[in-house]
Parts: sequence; structure tokens; C-alpha cells
Amino acid sequence: MEIIWMIVIGLIAGAVARLLVPGKENFGWIATAILGIAGSFVGGTLGSLVFAPHKFDITPPVNHAFIGAVIGSVILLLIYNLITRRRLTSR
Repeated sequence: MEIIWMIVIGLIAGAVARLLVPGKENFGWIATAILGIAGSFVGGTLGSLVFAPHKFDITPPVNHAFIGAVIGSVILLLIYNLITRRRLTSR
């Protein structure tokens, strides 16, 4: 059941990232879900590096894991756009 939730959250995070980043990507819904899942790993890793565990852990009112997944997906999508833009201009 957790795998299904990971796919659904990844799809939503990838879709939000595609809405936030300008440009046109020819992604289907499977590639968008993979983008969101990979983005959650990137966002989680960056979040653990930036925000060290505190002595008093206060849970914020928003889901910080989803926000990290969106931020990580945006980072990956920007990198993807830089790579494909260079490849298109070099031809």
C-alpha cells in the first residue's frame, strides 16, 4: 500500500513541479510520477542536510515531506531543462 501512496504523491509533486517550471516537457504521467518520486529523494536529502534534527521537534502544520518532494522535483526539472536545451542548441 505504501508503494501506491508513493506513486500517487510522486505524481502530484511532479505535476506541481511541471506547473511551476516554465517550458514544455514531453512527459507522460508515468515520467511525471518518476520525476516526483526522484524529487522526493532529492528534497529529503537536501532537507536532512539543511535542517539538522533538533532537540525539540515541533511538527509544522503543513506536510513538509510533500513540500520537499516538490522542491526536489523542481530542481530535477530545471537540471533536465538545462541538459536538453544544451543538446538542442548544439545540433
